[in-house]
Amino acid sequence: MTRVTTADLDRLEFRAVQSGDHAEVARELADLANQVDADSEICRAELFVRAGEQWEMAQEFELAVAIYQRAIDDGGVTIIDARALQCGALLELDRVEEARTQLDRLRAEGPRNLPTYIHIAETLQAHDDLTGAHEWATLGVERFRHQDVSPYMHDLLLELLRIRFRIRMDLGFTEDDLDRLLDG
Repeated sequence: MTRVTTADLDRLEFRAVQSGDHAEVARELADLANQVDADSEICRAELFVRAGEQWEMAQEFELAVAIYQRAIDDGGVTIIDARALQCGALLELDRVEEARTQLDRLRAEGPRNLPTYIHIAETLQAHDDLTGAHEWATLGVERFRHQDVSPYMHDLLLELLRIRFRIRMDLGFTEDDLDRLLDG
């Protein structure tokens, strides 16, 4: 069995950026996920997610969908919910109904963190679903704005507010109370 640290993950992802060989790094990450110890700093599900992201960078969206499913099935905690990531890959494949079903499941459960809301809002915006992007950004802001959060989480909340504001401008909406949170 293997232990994987954040430094190991950073080295692999940096190599992918340097070499451009995202497919090779995706394979290595998937192999690591299959060998990782239960008490590893980076869990199996997160390694599958990172492999999926590399497959997406390699424009291999079918492989990304499959490896995200491995992360979903594993059930481990990931930085961005694997279902949100899978939704993006499904949209790239024009499998819109499957993506919508995945989003409906996520909405019913309520994603547990801001990075997931940010990812969904950006993904829907990139796929010209401004209304859906606005809904998800608003849900995320409303869920997290009253929580006592760390400086990191505060920065993520501001990022989501900025995304929401840009979407609202694209939709032709006027400024609202949530937009004014950016002024403070």
